[in-house]
This record gives sequence, structure tokens and C-alpha cells, in this order.
Amino acid sequence: MDAPRRGRYPLSLRRRPVAWERQRPTWRDAAPGIIAGALERAKARPSGNWYAVGASRQVGRDRPLGRTVAGTEVVLWRAADGRLRGGPGACPHLGAPLKDSPVRCGTLVCHWHGLALDGGPFAGWEPYPVYDDGVLVWVRLDHAGGEEPLGRPRVPERPDTAAAVAAVHTGVGRCEPDDVVANRLDPWHGAWFHPYSFVDLTVTDGPAGPSDAFTVDVSFKVAGRLVVPVRAEFTAPGPRTVVMRITEGEGAGSVVETHATPLGTDASGRPRTAVVEAVVAASDRPGFAVARAAAPLLRPLMRATAGRLWRDDMAYAERRWELRRAGRFPG
Repeated sequence: MDAPRRGRYPLSLRRRPVAWERQRPTWRDAAPGIIAGALERAKARPSGNWYAVGASRQVGRDRPLGRTVAGTEVVLWRAADGRLRGGPGACPHLGAPLKDSPVRCGTLVCHWHGLALDGGPFAGWEPYPVYDDGVLVWVRLDHAGGEEPLGRPRVPERPDTAAAVAAVHTGVGRCEPDDVVANRLDPWHGAWFHPYSFVDLTVTDGPAGPSDAFTVDVSFKVAGRLVVPVRAEFTAPGPRTVVMRITEGEGAGSVVETHATPLGTDASGRPRTAVVEAVVAASDRPGFAVARAAAPLLRPLMRATAGRLWRDDMAYAERRWELRRAGRFPG
């Protein structure tokens, strides 16, 4: 199949659409061993103990962002100069939830007794290494990761955010990070499981090359027969991250980063994992400047689109975990 070509207009018209039930079955191509092999290679790549926590925009000047990551309560906030600060989410005095405390002039002030934290060690509270890449915020938990620490997370290459539109979706499911990563390393399910978003999907190669990439030709469905055909590559640069990058067609260079962050267990002992997905869209078309100007309106739509896909994909991941737990997973 020839690579998608970018035409004069961003949209194309499907000339010979195929009904959902008449598309070519992909179950033979989606060999469990291929997916499992890609997952194991991803798990062998270092993360440096860094975990994606959420969107950079979620950490404002007045309120902190609180999360539980790998069973560890974490709080993030901004100093007076805007730099990210972070550490344990429980106040060292009597354990108050710091995520519910206000930030005043860059200082996190406990709302129980007024203990003030400026981000440095104080009263038994020790900061964690944190990082803001402009789209996502990260925390390094060496006790949880158990790897050789890295000075900063291995952030995938992205379009220049000043010339792009970025949005972040966060969802939570009852599964482990492996189940989320395995979902993303199965591109064959796209047009079958998400027919409202993807059509004419073909995995042309994979995993292949030094980047261990799956190459996929697919059309994003807009409305009716209107589609946007692209070629994309799926890679897993770390144990909890899968990146889809558009390599040819409309929006070349745009990326979708899926980060699987373990949270801990629920009251029943079942694992909980957050999907932190960053969509960074770019285009060199002159009209894209209008899209950038409308970014505040586009971001909720982008998050809603990702959320719809992840309602399905989280069901896939949760089902995979349930089968693995019961010893019935066929892969």
C-alpha cells in the first residue's frame, strides 16, 4: 500500500468505503507473540524511575496537584517563579492531605496547622525530583522504580509546542501498566474496535527497525466518507510509554503519547493505573494558525476524543488484566 500523500486539502473522500463487517480480519496478523515480544522489549528499556503525573496546565499558582503514584502520595505545586516543586503528599506534622492546601506566593501552606513548605527539606518533609516538560509534569520515585535514576525523564520528541496545540487526557482503570501498554502495542484492533474514529487500517510493518516500530496506514474518520489518511509509527521508548507519531500525510510530526502510571490498589486489592495521554498536534498549513488561536476551545474537544477512545481501550486493558489474574489469558 502506498504511503498517504498530503493533498491540497486536509480531508479526503473515501471512494470505495468498506462496511465494518466486510473489512479484512486482522486476528491472524495480531499474533499474541508479537504483542508480547514488543511489550517485553519495552519493559526492558529504562525509565530512570520517572512517572508521568498529569498535565502541566493542571499545576497552577494557587492550588497544588495531588496524586497517588505507585502507592506513594505525591503533591506538586509551583514556586513564586513558576518552577515546579513536589514531594510527599502528607504533611509531616499530623499527616494532613497537602493536595487540599493552598499555595501562597509559591509556598504550600498546610490547611490544618499552617506548616509552610517552600519545596526544600523541612520538618521531616523531603522533596522528590520533579520535572515540567511544558506539556506534562513528572515525579521521580526511586524507591518505587528501583532502576538507576536519571536526571530527567526521557520525554519523546515532539513538535515545537509554540507552533502546536497540545491537550492531555487522564483516565483511570483497574489494571496494570502492562495492560495499557499492550493495548497500544496492538494497532490491529483500531478499525474493528473503534470504527467511529478509524477506517482502512493496515499494519504495513512491525515491529521493525532500530526504533522497534509498528508502521500503520490508517484514516481518521471525520464525518461520513470524509477522512484524513496518514501513516503513523507506534514505538515504546520506555516501560510505561507508547508513542504514536504521524510520519506521512496530514499533520506529519504530530504525536500521541500514552503514559501508563501505576497508582496503587483499591480497597479490594485490585491494581489501579492512570492513563496520562498527551496529544500534540501540528501542521505547516497556513490555516493551522487559526487552530492555534482557538486552542482553548480545541483542547476540550481533543480531550473528549481521547476520552471516548479510552473508554473502549480501558475496557480492553481491564479485561486483559482480569484474564491474566484468572490464568485464562490466551496470549
